[in-house]
Amino acid sequence: MSESGGTDSGGTDDTVEAAHALGASRTLWELVERRAARTPDRPVLLQGDRVLTFGGLRDRAERAAAGLYARGVRARTVVAWQLPTRIETAVFTFALARLGAVQTPVIPFYRDKEVGYALRASGAEFFAVPGVWRGFDHTAMARRLGARGILEVYGPDSLPDGDPAVLPPPPAPADGTAVRWIYWTSGTTSDPKGVLHTDRSLIAGGSCLAHALRLTPDDVGSMAFPYAHIAGPDYTVMLLMYGFPAVMFEHFALPGALAEYRRHGVTVAGGSTAFYAMFLAEQRKRPDEPVIPSLRLLTGGGAPKPPELYHAVVRELGCRLTHGYGMTEVPMITMGDPADTPENLATTEGRPPAGMEIRIAGAGKAGEEGEEGEVLLRGEAVCQGYLDPEQTAAAFDADGFLRTGDLGRLTPSGHLVLTGRLKDVIIRKGENISAKEIEDLLHEHPGVGDVAVIGLPDAERGERVCAVVEQPPGAEPLTLDAVTAFLRGAGLAVVKLPEQLEVVDALPRNDTLRKVLKYRLRERYGEKAE
Repeated sequence: MSESGGTDSGGTDDTVEAAHALGASRTLWELVERRAARTPDRPVLLQGDRVLTFGGLRDRAERAAAGLYARGVRARTVVAWQLPTRIETAVFTFALARLGAVQTPVIPFYRDKEVGYALRASGAEFFAVPGVWRGFDHTAMARRLGARGILEVYGPDSLPDGDPAVLPPPPAPADGTAVRWIYWTSGTTSDPKGVLHTDRSLIAGGSCLAHALRLTPDDVGSMAFPYAHIAGPDYTVMLLMYGFPAVMFEHFALPGALAEYRRHGVTVAGGSTAFYAMFLAEQRKRPDEPVIPSLRLLTGGGAPKPPELYHAVVRELGCRLTHGYGMTEVPMITMGDPADTPENLATTEGRPPAGMEIRIAGAGKAGEEGEEGEVLLRGEAVCQGYLDPEQTAAAFDADGFLRTGDLGRLTPSGHLVLTGRLKDVIIRKGENISAKEIEDLLHEHPGVGDVAVIGLPDAERGERVCAVVEQPPGAEPLTLDAVTAFLRGAGLAVVKLPEQLEVVDALPRNDTLRKVLKYRLRERYGEKAE
């Protein structure tokens, strides 16, 4: 089924210069219109047998905007949506962008507690849900929570529809710096934070990703993550700037999803470190047959990347791997460059784009290279703060830099090396120990599939080092003695050696980018440390 509109301009102007010009758009709707005018018949979203073109995205979003306008949605109306990764979800969000509404996306896996908090804190006047999705009744939950203006968006024919002639003019360019998005942090042990973004901050983040990856109109991307994640606009901005399509996965699981990657000839895949590992595991089942023959680049972010995983991907999957650094507050901070050296790609998070300032706290105003400290950020892609003004005040320093809570250092070439999280620094008998340093070394052990190193309360030491390991299939059972012997052989200082080993079938992860949830491990094993 083709969902298109307009006539093809041929795409002859899809150069890097044209992409940079599109990236200067002030609002997301302006970006949609400018891309649709250039290449209306070129595909942008692929899902099963469905194809949505850039012109089709513009036209269908305008009709959906008219339908929403008839329901009472206006500029600055707060609309929450909890929708899966589908073509109509993208259309719905751009319909809201056409109206200048304030959107608050909610990850589809969240339930009453998180959803209820998001609806209350944002003051949402409308709430779009997919009806029954993967066995859960989202409409019933919305009613249970007393949500206002419930909209069911469950398929192509369920989108609001109307005559675009009734619409007011699109948002003015100046509206690009108005808060139009409320994203939610994961909220591990407390209520999530509402992160305030503008169209321009999302365009700036997506532009960084697009330019760093050196993509072309001939590429085919993939969205294997929830569209409601901050990565959704990141990726969509990239498609709009460079004029190429992406395959959408409503539910990503391997090996089942591989058929769609092959069918559409995906050239760029990824999502996060966990996705790299999953593709690698599939490749190892048939080492002599490329798991995705068209694949040339794996890319992502969202979690630390062990250097050994980088080398294994390049060696065994036969493609490049570029890893980046971002967060809900700043969707794209740095990104690896496919043309960079293997050393930089393996051991750093890449370099920041123009307009992103990185300061290392404690390393001077210029953030002298080599010195470690908290990573501070300032630039157009940085959020406007949080719904809670007190949280905003606590998050920014006197110079307007956002405190990330991440530890890192800058290299002489301007690459950023992340060395851990402030809360992941383990203090054992007064010595600071980096969990990431131990994790990177353990990733080189053949009996380790994945690992999380945590600090646990200890009456004698203050904290003790605990390694929680997920082993690959068929591996010999690990012992603490074997782990410490391996780390000693790798040159790790004795003071940093783990004193506790836990082997699990699977590390706990979130449902977005499959990030390991260390707080659950601390809760689970904390009592054993007493």
